[in-house]
Amino acid sequence: MSDNRNAVIGLLGGGQLGRMLCEAANPLGIDIAILDEENSPAKQAHNTNRHVTGSFKDPARIRELAAQSDFLSVEIEHVETEVLEDIEKNGVEVKQADGSTKTHKPPVHPSWRTIRLIQDKYLQKEHFRASDKGIPIADQVAIEPGPAALASLKDAAAKFGLPFMLKARKGSYDGRGNFKVSSEADFEAAIKALGGLSLYAEKWAPFVKELAVMVIRTEDDNGKLKNCVAYPAVETIHEDSICTKVFMPPREVSETVCEAARKLATEVISTLWGRGVFAVEMFVLEDGSLMVNEVAPRPHNSGHYTIEAVPQMSQYKAQIHAVLDLPVPDKLTPRVSSSIMLNILGGATPAAHLQLAELARNTFDDDMDVYLHLYNKASKPGRKIGHITLTGTSTIHDLEAKAQPLIDLVNKIRHDRLTASAETLRPKQESTTTTTTSPAPPPPSEETPLVLVTMGSDSDLPVLQAGLSILRDFGVPYALDITSAHRTPRYMMRVADEAAGKGIKVIIAAAGGAAHLPGMLSSETPLPVIGVPIKATHLDGMDSLLSIVQMPRGVPTATVGINNSTNAALLAVRILGSFVPAYQDKMRRYQLDMEEQVIVKGGKLREVGDVEYLAAKGK
Repeated sequence: MSDNRNAVIGLLGGGQLGRMLCEAANPLGIDIAILDEENSPAKQAHNTNRHVTGSFKDPARIRELAAQSDFLSVEIEHVETEVLEDIEKNGVEVKQADGSTKTHKPPVHPSWRTIRLIQDKYLQKEHFRASDKGIPIADQVAIEPGPAALASLKDAAAKFGLPFMLKARKGSYDGRGNFKVSSEADFEAAIKALGGLSLYAEKWAPFVKELAVMVIRTEDDNGKLKNCVAYPAVETIHEDSICTKVFMPPREVSETVCEAARKLATEVISTLWGRGVFAVEMFVLEDGSLMVNEVAPRPHNSGHYTIEAVPQMSQYKAQIHAVLDLPVPDKLTPRVSSSIMLNILGGATPAAHLQLAELARNTFDDDMDVYLHLYNKASKPGRKIGHITLTGTSTIHDLEAKAQPLIDLVNKIRHDRLTASAETLRPKQESTTTTTTSPAPPPPSEETPLVLVTMGSDSDLPVLQAGLSILRDFGVPYALDITSAHRTPRYMMRVADEAAGKGIKVIIAAAGGAAHLPGMLSSETPLPVIGVPIKATHLDGMDSLLSIVQMPRGVPTATVGINNSTNAALLAVRILGSFVPAYQDKMRRYQLDMEEQVIVKGGKLREVGDVEYLAAKGK
């Protein structure tokens, strides 16, 4: 650590957890350098010239962050641990004022070793099972990939019985990547839903409550454990695979079970490596025993309540103290008797949550304090965009009764979101009718264009608008042009020949009828060309589709569905993502959002049945 400034913690990820970490760091005078997108929620809360713009999975950007940080930590566990390991072991080169360089080795907390283990949920649980702590873990078995998956599922059913859980080993959170296999009829659907992922099967746990315990882990600079201190156990409520409510203390759970949960959580975290705050999620089974579900190596949704309920050492202040090896209490005692945390999730419309925020601002009770947190994130259905914490000096049941209007509104927003006849998340079937009265898209970014979007006629522009919207959503700079293969052949050839030299990486070309434009461009450029067949007045676009897709060997031209400019744009983003990590990261988030929409709709369909579901959609 430098002698002439405060410590700098380099943080991989700048979402709402990072934002609240910065809010805790500001009064302590601790500088947080954040690696994430420009103007991410955390960067908005902490003004410094140390921030790094880019993906927290980009090794080059991580090294740039490390070069100016005294410690490295994470807001999200889905990071590249290989580069963190290399930084801690071999360091990064830092240029000195006199022009010389030195090797800088900022420690990583929690350890890259812990993060790597926790990234694989199957290995995480095997690690806990193998410890000498007697940690209760559900029986599990790895599922063979590819064609052998079906046989593996049958073996799991024979071993565990039905139902059992099929889970993704990596990359899942908020219930994503989970599939309940209730019968053999679910086998193929489960493989299809989670196909391509590394999977494991887990014996069904008949739980009656879900609990979570936050734990502060400290160790010395040699990696020797100093202490694990647990916060109070809380009850977590999950709906649509997302945590919606947290109750402290848990309702209808004995103090004996709560203390057992705290003890179990400290035993779990004692088996890991590094300093920081950890969340341990667990089940209360029908017989009152506990079973560990999974661990998060960072501040957690279930610990938000600590900001107001345990202000002397909230989970965010504790993360800072632990990483910097500052003192932490030996015991964590709330200042209040009870607390409830309500997640604010995006509703059916972008403004659906505003009524809830306003109600929180106007709720006053002598025996209940209300704290509103908004993360300044764009509202999307089901997205975490804020939370409300309620604290009281009475019992949890009394606090729940006083908070009922807020709870009711949270439930109403969820109900409206599930039943709304909202526009389906893209990708969607494009309109088969073209019109020249559609509004023109806004001009592309003034940045150097990476994608050229061209068409044979301006009548193709309305079909391309959905794809242009995708490019804007992903922040991809693009250029627009009209290049007819038949009416302006020489100009078309020049555009194709010069595109790569101008920095273009992908070409999207739309054409109808004979639709020669995409193929001709592909014959004149080394760049990937994506063809969009346009439905013209005859043959319903089949002539356009066959003209593009049937290119001769040696002149590859990617082809999407008729009028499907959305998929053309998404494919362009994926191509860019192969060498620009920020676009790959955005695509991954897009896919997770899309998956969440389908899961929510499926849950609603199973809940209400086909008749009521279609009635709600007006069909």
